[in-house]
Amino acid sequence: EVQLVESGGGLVQAGGSLRLSCAADGFSFDDHAIGWFRQAPGKEREGVSCMSSAGVTTYYSDSVKGRFTISTDGAKSTAYLQMNRLRPEDTAIYYCAADLTCDTLLMSSSTIRFGFWGQGTQVTVSS
Repeated sequence: EVQLVESGGGLVQAGGSLRLSCAADGFSFDDHAIGWFRQAPGKEREGVSCMSSAGVTTYYSDSVKGRFTISTDGAKSTAYLQMNRLRPEDTAIYYCAADLTCDTLLMSSSTIRFGFWGQGTQVTVSS
């Protein structure tokens, strides 16, 4: 059974940093892509980052490029999203998700989800 559990969310001031963690069970990062999504109230779900299987390629949305970094630690079966220079508009519930490819995973939207998903963690950035 695949399980994903996010942690690390919280309240931070604008300009600060947070590192989200996603503890994974039931699959390997060697043959699955791992992605991070977020959804703010009243807004569409947004794919912010994805790392392909075995870490070959990474994707970042324009809104986070240069500020967020995705990584994985296979030994700990944990994926991370390092978020720097946070802005109030980064406030959202953040989810990690896994599927065979980033192409499939990033097709997920507010109304349909591909792959396996965690329960989410709240990130709030104050101005």
